[in-house]
Formats: sequence, C-alpha cells, structure tokens
Amino acid sequence: MTPRPCPTDSFPTATSRTQAETEAVLLKHIPDPSSSAPSPKLDKNAHMQFLVRNLVQGFPTRYISQDASQPWLMFWTVQAFSVLQVGLDPGNKQRVIDKVMAWQHPDGGFGGGPGQAAHLLPTYASVCSLAIAGRPGPGGGWDQIDREKLYQFFMSLKQKDGSFFVAHHSEVDVRGIYCLLVTATLLDILTPELVAGTSEFIASCQTYEGGFASASHPSYSLGSSLLRNPRPPLGEAHGGYTYCALASWVLLQPYLSSLPESTHKPTINLKNLLRWLVQMQGTEIELGGFKGRTNKLVDGCYSWWCGGSFALLEALGVGGIQNADSDEVPIDTPDEPWSDIDDGLFNEKALQEYILYAGQHPAGGLRDKPPKNADSYHTLYCLSGLSLAQHHVFPSAYRRAELLNAWESSNSSSDGLRRQVYAEILSWTEEEGTSRIVGGQPNRLNATHPVTNLTITHTEAMAAHFYKQTVPSRKRTAVPAPSAS
Repeated sequence: MTPRPCPTDSFPTATSRTQAETEAVLLKHIPDPSSSAPSPKLDKNAHMQFLVRNLVQGFPTRYISQDASQPWLMFWTVQAFSVLQVGLDPGNKQRVIDKVMAWQHPDGGFGGGPGQAAHLLPTYASVCSLAIAGRPGPGGGWDQIDREKLYQFFMSLKQKDGSFFVAHHSEVDVRGIYCLLVTATLLDILTPELVAGTSEFIASCQTYEGGFASASHPSYSLGSSLLRNPRPPLGEAHGGYTYCALASWVLLQPYLSSLPESTHKPTINLKNLLRWLVQMQGTEIELGGFKGRTNKLVDGCYSWWCGGSFALLEALGVGGIQNADSDEVPIDTPDEPWSDIDDGLFNEKALQEYILYAGQHPAGGLRDKPPKNADSYHTLYCLSGLSLAQHHVFPSAYRRAELLNAWESSNSSSDGLRRQVYAEILSWTEEEGTSRIVGGQPNRLNATHPVTNLTITHTEAMAAHFYKQTVPSRKRTAVPAPSAS
C-alpha cells in the first residue's frame, strides 16, 4: 500500500508543491514491501573513500566559498571517520594537528583559517578536531592550546544579558554559546564568572512552539539595568538552534545546581519542547526523516540536530527507562538492564531507514535528500544521527558516582564546580545490549556523545587530560553501586 501523502488544505502554494515533489522523490526510495529486497546497507567503503579524497587530495573547487570554515571541514571529516570506526594513521593525525594549530589566533581562540579572526564556531571545531587527532606533549596540539588567552577571548565576547557575540563586532547566536560551553567544558575553563546569566538567556530563546530561536532581545531600564522581562525570542523555532540551546542547558546544569537555593533559577518548558521535537519527525511517506522547522522539508542533517535532542532530554528527566517512575525495574545499575520494552520518544527505526534509503549518495558521502549531492556537513550529521538511532547513550547516575568518587582533589576553591562539570560530561554511557541496528551488524557505527558529538572515548581522553584526572574503567560485571561522597 502506498503511504498517504501529507495532508493539505487544498490551497496549493509553492510550499505545498515542493512538499509533494519531495514526497514523490522519496517514494521511489522506499522498497516494495511485497518484494524480497535485501536489508538496507550502509556503504561504509564508499563513504570512507569520499572522506579520504577530501582529506588527502583536498576539497573540490566548489568549497572555496567555505574558506572561513576550514576548521568545520576538518571536524566534519575526522569525526565522520570516528563514527565509521576508522582511525587515522599517525602521519595524517600529525597533519591534522599542524593544520589546526595554524588556525589559533595569537589573542586566543581559533579562526576560520590562518590569519583569520577568532570566532566561537571554528574554535569548537578546532578543539574537537584536536580531541580526535591530537595528544598531550610537544607537537600534540593539546598542550599548545593557549587556554588563558582563550578564556580571555571568551570573556571579551560576553554581553550583559548572559549571551555571547560569536566574534568581535559580530552577532549573538545560541550556536556560539553551545560551541563556547563545549570547549570550556572539555578544556576545564568553565567558571561561574563565564556563565553567569547565560542560562537566563538560553531560556529566553524558547519560542511559543517549544523549540528555540537563535537569540532573544534584551530589555533595559532607563538606568541601563537588564530587566528580567520582556526578552522576546528572535525568529522561529529551529532544529539546529534547539539542539544547541538544549545542549547548552544540559552543560549549565552543574553551575545552576551550585547556586544557593534562594537564587532565582530560570526554567524551560520541557513539555512544549518535547511536543515540538516529536512533530519534527516526518511521516511514513517522508521515510521518518526530520525537518528543521514547522512546514519545512525533511533534511538528513536534522537526524542529528532534532534526533540528538531526544538524548539531551533524558539528562533533564524526560524519556529513557532510567527516568521511569518505578521501584520494580533495576534501572541504571551495573546489573543486566531491563531492555524488553521500547522507551523511545521518536521512531529510531524510521530515522535509520531514511538515512539508509535516501541519505546515501551512490558515489559516496551522505546528503540532505535525493537528488542532492553529498557534502561533508551532511555526511557527518547523517552518520551522527544514524549512530544516535542505533545506540542508547544516556547520563548514568551510576557512572557519575564512580567519577565523583574517583576525583583527585587539587584543594582549589574551584574544585566543587570543576568536579561536577567533569562528572556530568563523562557520565554519558552506552546502554549495553540495546542496539537496534537496521540492516544488522555490518551497518553498526560507533556511538557518539550526545553533547559533544565526539566518541565517548575521545571525550574522556581530552577531559581527563585537562582536568588532570584518571578516568575509572567501565565495569562490565555486576558490582555494588557506589554512592557519591
């Protein structure tokens, strides 16, 4: 039976016509259920060759317009390798390190290319590329990051309302805040001074739909004091902004928890957010892909931006069996998990099918949707979304307790917040034995961290180095759960 088209109001517009055209194209990629078609295959070799060509031979001429996005091209490439379970050889790792360090600005942060102005977005991409390819020691990149100047750069961008310019003389954007917070968390430079007021700004960006916009408009008194209200969001809810705002909100939880009880703490409407995110997943005729905004077309990159947001909601107590209100089920313990129920908030199987059937380009690489070409951006975020749909990665209370108990104190006044930030970012754990992989084990990808979009291994290694901690090994056998002291 042919899937039903999306309903219309019988008043044709350019939008409804484009939607119908997209549905017709996607319909051609749905296998006939009556046929004995083989299971969909992730063509890992073709995608790897696509990435190798870009890394070794260089990007095609059409990427000239991305000259100010060189760190992003690097990150999309090397992280796609990581998700595909491909490791770089030492020579190519060093090439990546040397290239990234050429982007470091003498006054702190990283620019979009050599000699370019420092900017929050390429700073995140550069540091994450170093998390993958870099190492401690001379020439390894990690110890050559000027963290003191980077922190000063971050502070120079901060605004009265808790937001940040993405660069000097530039605009405010929640994507920049996400990039700043991930970088500060990984490099152990997150302080109360840096993030004061930022949670209030993030909360003010939530729209009436439930998703988040790019920014909000502050209001000031006649005496130039910031007013708590009104702070209207600017623009409509968007999948990319929503992921960045929600991940930022998760990263800010240790700071918010450290504030006195009497302090006013902002809130976000999780019910509206969940409702909006669920509605972003396409229908059967759209193969279960995600769209980024209301009344827009499905696009492979939102597999990560929207699909990834569901994992972030688990950190806030929404969804996931570990958040179930039950004393009868052993949840989040080192014992065998209870895995015979479907506790997902979106259709992971349908999302995998969208990427496998429609997201892969025949010549290698992944794409928005057919008949578009593959590109580095969509290759990573389709793979990250596919990984997320395959694996259940959640913030484990058990793992958090292990990390808190293993903390090696420096007897610094800042140890309390540092300890909590470190434990929170490394508490994310893949639930064993719960992978749901369309097409079977040959399609399996590495699990990716829902907050950093790095593998858990790369996230742990960089955080352990900068926090000067030893990460406890992950136990595979049943032991008594530790209590955090």
